[in-house]
Amino acid sequence: MPATKERSFIAIYEGYDPREIPAYSIGEAAHYLQIPPSTLRAWSVGRTYPTKTGERKFQPLLSLPDRPAGEPVQLSFLHLVEAHVLSALRRHHRIVLWKVREALTYLTRQFPSPHPLADQCFVTDGIDLFMEKYGQLIKVSAQGQLGRRAMLQAYLRRIDRDPTGIPLKLYLFTRTPPTMEAPKAVVIDPYVSFGRPVLAGTGIPTAIIAERYKAGESIQALAEDYDRCPEEIEEAIRCELHSPAA
Repeated sequence: MPATKERSFIAIYEGYDPREIPAYSIGEAAHYLQIPPSTLRAWSVGRTYPTKTGERKFQPLLSLPDRPAGEPVQLSFLHLVEAHVLSALRRHHRIVLWKVREALTYLTRQFPSPHPLADQCFVTDGIDLFMEKYGQLIKVSAQGQLGRRAMLQAYLRRIDRDPTGIPLKLYLFTRTPPTMEAPKAVVIDPYVSFGRPVLAGTGIPTAIIAERYKAGESIQALAEDYDRCPEEIEEAIRCELHSPAA
């Protein structure tokens, strides 16, 4: 996005970058990312758990701004990107969270950032450092390491960035389980439709397509109405109507 256009959008939001504005509830974000809401809440605000020596707290992995007591948790677009990357690490590496935290702390020391998993440094030099520490923690084979790295790269390729490296768009997975070949048909762009999912390359909200489909309109009729191919309409419907993550 050209810098002048980006600045005009920031002006609309009273000087705030829309990528940083809290805009998604835990439930919405979990649905978009196909993550259990309880998992995303723990990553966002932590949770308590019992031990033999008393109750302990799992500290959050995402850094959220302070909010007034009783105010619901809201995530920004950049938090969504970080949770998207965390999902790749958890879903495909199946490693306990304290080990993810240790590797993430190691990475953050090398590249200080408020959103380390969304930072461009993670995509360039950071992956090697992270995977080095990660490999020490889980002792994976070289072959296994390459396979896991490839899947992580597949997640990272679904993030478009501006010239400074800050994420601009996130292409959602619409099928379960996510695969490296999954289509990039649905995107979240904080500059389009207030950050709600839309068909890629358009401003057509997937929620409207899904509502019309639930009301009885056929995929073919919707495709003709929006001048899109039926496969795109199907992906929009999958995005909105897929079963919650288990």
